[in-house]
Amino acid sequence: MQNLCVYCGSSDRVDAAYLEAAAEMGAALAARSITLVYGGGSTGLMGRLADAVLQNNGRVIGVIPVMFETPELRHTGLTELQVVGNMHERKARMVELADGFVALPGGFGTFDELFEILTWSQIGLHRKPIGVLNVNAYFDPLLAMIEHAQSEGFIYHEHIELLVNETSPEALLDRLDGYEIPSGLEHWVHRKEQS
Repeated sequence: MQNLCVYCGSSDRVDAAYLEAAAEMGAALAARSITLVYGGGSTGLMGRLADAVLQNNGRVIGVIPVMFETPELRHTGLTELQVVGNMHERKARMVELADGFVALPGGFGTFDELFEILTWSQIGLHRKPIGVLNVNAYFDPLLAMIEHAQSEGFIYHEHIELLVNETSPEALLDRLDGYEIPSGLEHWVHRKEQS
């Protein structure tokens, strides 16, 4: 894995543990010479993540929509900053650049990005690994909701395996590096029974 796309929150009003986890993820990426691809922001977990990669001599590619390309929001010290027209272009560009995806804690935007990339994997638009860094059990309610949807028949069992869940950056990166796509994903699209 050469480039990893990381989705995460931009809020500064969060517990210090989340910011520290973002810094740990950034340091882990730099140590493995993995380029960070992210949303180009300077605030919250986004800023802390990018700063940690750069402070550890790593590479960071930011992709920011023109609406957020402001002095208050954009990061000015990145290896590369790509400015795109809108949010849809931003997400598509980050997918093009990345070999895998990770969500750190965040809000609506992070949830949107995570579920879009999961859906794209579910329907076969990509076969790249996806994970969450489950800091302070942040994603536990979300993971429980996914399990509930599976038990109610809305998500197939093999689709649960599309999402890797770990509590430390190193463990998550190890699992993503060795990830193998689950078999049977085409069952959902073609509605053929598995043998």
